Amino acid sequence: MMEWTRRAFIKYSKMVLFSVSFGGVPLFLRQAVHAAKNPIRQRIRRGVMDNFEFGELIYDNPLSSASDIEGFRLEGDAAITFPNGRMRMENRRDPGEGQAANFVFWCPEDFPADIAVTWDFWPVREPGLCILFFSALGRGGEDIFDPSLALRAGEYRQYHSSDINALHVSYFRRKALKERAFQVCNLRKSYGFHMVCQGADPLPSVVDARPPYPITLIKCGAEVVFYIRDLKIFHWVDDGQTYGPLLGGGKIGFRQMAPLIGEYANLKVHEVSAQV
Repeated sequence: MMEWTRRAFIKYSKMVLFSVSFGGVPLFLRQAVHAAKNPIRQRIRRGVMDNFEFGELIYDNPLSSASDIEGFRLEGDAAITFPNGRMRMENRRDPGEGQAANFVFWCPEDFPADIAVTWDFWPVREPGLCILFFSALGRGGEDIFDPSLALRAGEYRQYHSSDINALHVSYFRRKALKERAFQVCNLRKSYGFHMVCQGADPLPSVVDARPPYPITLIKCGAEVVFYIRDLKIFHWVDDGQTYGPLLGGGKIGFRQMAPLIGEYANLKVHEVSAQV
């Protein structure tokens, strides 16, 4: 047994030396270096991101087929397809119709106030713009699908200055020339069109993209934090006064501006708490 162990050790040592001498790096060393360079990814695997601890997984949707979006609610006119085994969204109306060509696609679930939302994103065609609505609720506490609320059909003002409250983060903002010339992610709070925070957008144009891009949105108490591929884009703390009271739980929804085509997969929602 001892002799077999000695021979195996010598053989493995030669394999490592051969790999290194010809410019290669053994797999276990590459993995160790990658982990050292990606401490945030390691913390996520342990259920911790910055000072936030991920709790129970309360929603898990691969967004890989039509059956995964049963119950979702579309506002506006769009094609929702799955050509690559993930959810593709694109407008049906002519972009020349302006806001009328845009749309929102709501997840039907009600989520608590403190959550971490994660999904994978593929930019397919630009120009355009992506938004995630969260903490969406009627201004009187109604469900956003309550028939007493005003009709919505994808036009932005129907979401920020009508009869619902929500937070909304915009990313991959490639619609207007000024957005493409200086690329940022915006966080707004509604009711109202309140710009509360911005951060640089690291997403490249479609021609240079190497997706998927994992995206994480954390809302915990008064804090909202946004990450793309684990890079922190912004961290905002709501004082609960300047732009109205803190928002709690509610629904989440994806919005796109025409003529963008985007693909989405692996939508997950965890309960989250702040570490003391």
